[in-house]
Amino acid sequence: MSNNDDRSAASMRTLDLVVAGLIFLLGALAVYDSWRIGAGWAEDGPQSGYFPFYVGLLICGSSLVTFVRSFRDARAAGQSFVSVGQLRMVISMLVPTAIYVAAIGYLGIYLASTLFIGLFMVWLGKYGWAKTAMVSVGVSAVFFMLFEIWFLVPLPKGPLEAALGLN
Repeated sequence: MSNNDDRSAASMRTLDLVVAGLIFLLGALAVYDSWRIGAGWAEDGPQSGYFPFYVGLLICGSSLVTFVRSFRDARAAGQSFVSVGQLRMVISMLVPTAIYVAAIGYLGIYLASTLFIGLFMVWLGKYGWAKTAMVSVGVSAVFFMLFEIWFLVPLPKGPLEAALGLN
């Protein structure tokens, strides 16, 4: 890694504050929705939002404590959570994976998986096109047989399977 890749992309304190804030928002959403559907006590017992309301309050309280403790922790402000190089490696996996998941809805799982495996074999593994084609198509064919034929579990299909009459 170069010297630029070793510098910190985010501190422990920053990530602690961000995560505590996000968890607080989830807890607040639980509190709001529980209140909306009824978080009180009815004639026949607790309403459907009674227990989720208090769980949401506990989540909000816990995240507030974490937020305050993280804000006060000056030592964590100097500790690196992730370096630029490490973050770059994570994003190089995250972005193609997100594209793959989105493509499943349009291409079907088998074609999307073939392209995903092939991309990673060529890009990261530096394999040749012939080996890449055999492995990526072979894996998808095996999974098609396993799920669709043997286990009778239909997985999302796309236009290629429709054109081949495999829907």
